Amino acid sequence: MKKYDVYAVGNAIVDIVTEVDYPFFTDNNIEKGVMTLVDEERQQSLMKVIDMKKSRISGGGSAGNTVAALSQFGGSGFYSCLVANDELGKFFIDDLKKNGIDTALVHNNCPDGHTGRCLVMTSPDALRTMNTFLGINSDFSQEHIDESAIAASTYVYMEGYLVASPNGLLAMKETKRLAEKNNVHVALTFSDPSMVKYFGDQMREIVGAGVDLLFCNDEEAMIFTGTATVNEAREALKKIAKRFVITLGANGALIFDGDTFVQIEPYKVKAVDTNGAGDMFAGAFLFGITHQHSFADSGKLASLASSRVVAQWGPRLETTEMKQVLTDLASH
Repeated sequence: MKKYDVYAVGNAIVDIVTEVDYPFFTDNNIEKGVMTLVDEERQQSLMKVIDMKKSRISGGGSAGNTVAALSQFGGSGFYSCLVANDELGKFFIDDLKKNGIDTALVHNNCPDGHTGRCLVMTSPDALRTMNTFLGINSDFSQEHIDESAIAASTYVYMEGYLVASPNGLLAMKETKRLAEKNNVHVALTFSDPSMVKYFGDQMREIVGAGVDLLFCNDEEAMIFTGTATVNEAREALKKIAKRFVITLGANGALIFDGDTFVQIEPYKVKAVDTNGAGDMFAGAFLFGITHQHSFADSGKLASLASSRVVAQWGPRLETTEMKQVLTDLASH
């Protein structure tokens, strides 16, 4: 039995979550609905025009949210990332410990610089728009990958956002190489449409001959495969992933278990904030398949958990709420 269910790699990001109205995007020249990398000056200028008193700060990052969800459900995770020796870095490490996630990070030994942060702007349609300042994450590279932790894991899980950084791309390649060397399953998430749209070549380098498990949404699937429909995309994805999950927003999800397609029905809720929905889906799904649940049952768990997270503000649920998800699923 492996020590860890999942070894995750990704950008260590502290989220600053705020609500904005529709004119905010045009007034401040922001592309709505996607993640955009910005420099510190640009992010600081945006933070001056939002209402910080109504904003919330939390641990974040795509893979960070996923491994936190896994841990809250009762799974075991290790997270390789990089923070700076600053207050936000300490906040991030403490948040990992609070969620029972192992890491090699020691705050006092972290490099000088600025811990990454993301301004998450939620509009009235519940869509999340992210402006991310990577900070010290730009230095995260293959030297920060822990082979012993990989070998002790059932899956490695890589977030697609890393392809935007040359060092991050190296870290992903090394993670995949070491996973394959140690017979560990490789899971990848595309993370955001912008990653496959603007960094498609880099993403194809990571996919290479294929991955064991791929997470994406319908838009990402079609962009990456150059197709016009989900049905076309799902057939194309068979050539690069042994198994995959295509999330469909309010329409649930489509899962390929290696043999057949499984349609996962949505749980109807009033969405107020879609930030973290995909991360939650991946975390719940990975928990399920690493704890002897079928792909179909894991998909149901993931669908219910992600429906709960979009019905509230922020990308994560409290541990008590996660336990309630398990209870509610059993009652259904």
